Amino acid sequence: MQDSVLTLLYIHFYARISFWKTIFVLFFPFTLPHYECDECHMLRNTYFRRSSIGFSCLFCLYEYSSFFVSHQPFFPFNFLFWSFRFSFFLFFHGFDDLILVEHKLSARILILNRPKQLNALSFQMVSRLLELFYDYESNSDVKLVVMKGNGRAFCAGGDVAAVVRYANGDNWKLGAKFFEIEYQMNYLMATYSKPQISILNGIVMGGGAGASIHGRFRVATENTVFAMPETALGLFPDVGASYFLSRLPGFFGEYVGLTGARLDGAELLACGLATHFVHSSKLTSLEEALCKVESSDTAAVSAIIDKYSEQPLLRENSAYHRLDIINKCFSRRTIEEILSSLEREAMNTADDWISATIQSLKKASPTSLKIFLRLIREGKVQGVGQCLVTEYRIVCHVLRGDFSKDFFEGCRAILLDKDRNPKWEPSKLELVTDRDVDIYFSKVDEEWWNDLRLPKRFNNLPAWAISKL
Repeated sequence: MQDSVLTLLYIHFYARISFWKTIFVLFFPFTLPHYECDECHMLRNTYFRRSSIGFSCLFCLYEYSSFFVSHQPFFPFNFLFWSFRFSFFLFFHGFDDLILVEHKLSARILILNRPKQLNALSFQMVSRLLELFYDYESNSDVKLVVMKGNGRAFCAGGDVAAVVRYANGDNWKLGAKFFEIEYQMNYLMATYSKPQISILNGIVMGGGAGASIHGRFRVATENTVFAMPETALGLFPDVGASYFLSRLPGFFGEYVGLTGARLDGAELLACGLATHFVHSSKLTSLEEALCKVESSDTAAVSAIIDKYSEQPLLRENSAYHRLDIINKCFSRRTIEEILSSLEREAMNTADDWISATIQSLKKASPTSLKIFLRLIREGKVQGVGQCLVTEYRIVCHVLRGDFSKDFFEGCRAILLDKDRNPKWEPSKLELVTDRDVDIYFSKVDEEWWNDLRLPKRFNNLPAWAISKL
């Protein structure tokens, strides 16, 4: 964790370029040989592929300083050179543009700013958010944090297409690094000592849920569309979903996670994923009021949001009206039993919702379904930290692809080639045994690998954060 934070501080420092550094680089336009750690390799391959400019973090330069000293006669001069070039590059392609920060009195407003990609979370974004949340927690001038998205989405998830590009084959640990930082961010948000208010005015999927649902207040609107569609991608609902979905009424969490069903703002409020519902026309006024609170007291913050809130009506065909059927079917012990129960209901009741639910399950990765059912059942009796540790083990096995490469196939079919016809392997539920699922919950057999290291938390956390530990 210390290494990650120091790396972020290094990037944060060089992103703030001075005029003289820019002038210097313009007059000395050449690039040094460079060497990289895994994080830098991932960043460069994913976000700087079109540039010939190489860069590394402080640890790479430290690790390879002997090379520069022995092979470069003017090492100190070259070191400065490299630093200035990196700063010049960030001047035009800075990390800060992806997360916009507004300082308003004692509030900090964080805006996810990749609207063309529906604010999908990149490695830079989760790293920057982790850095900001650490900084604000220790800053007594900051009383609360508001998060929202630029455009028609809050956040459509993690940038899994980028993860696939740099995680395929032997480079799977680069993908694991992305999930490690993201899960650490999720844990920090879940146990944060100050109110986080997430404005869910648009699409909220996958990693976007992890960046919002863990916070103290989640404000849905008439534009909200929520989903955890990972089983259709050959992945599984992660980012702490085994914690927050397992706490939903009855077995609604199993239904949402296994089928990837879409929920609107009213359904989000009804099931508890949202704490408030505010019409989008009132969001500007709500934000202005929150910035004037000048307090981290959750009761005071809640009272402000309550003034702008309303109680929406559920749609007539809402899945939440079918909670009795959901509890009856999704309480079964196995995926096969869940499907059989739904099929019996379909024979007795002419309901398009049941048929659609059956089709969603049959289209999903059999391996993903079995992984998540076990995961959410275990998550019911675990704290958020243990849920994230288990999810990290699973995602590392998924990236390794030892048993199944469904994640890569799902991304190919849904996100890359877009033929929407993934070829799952194993292709049937009966081919995925309990012993196969056990593999995903075990530690990864690699010398360098460690379980997820959770950020250290202090003792004086608020009661609602302590309850998640």
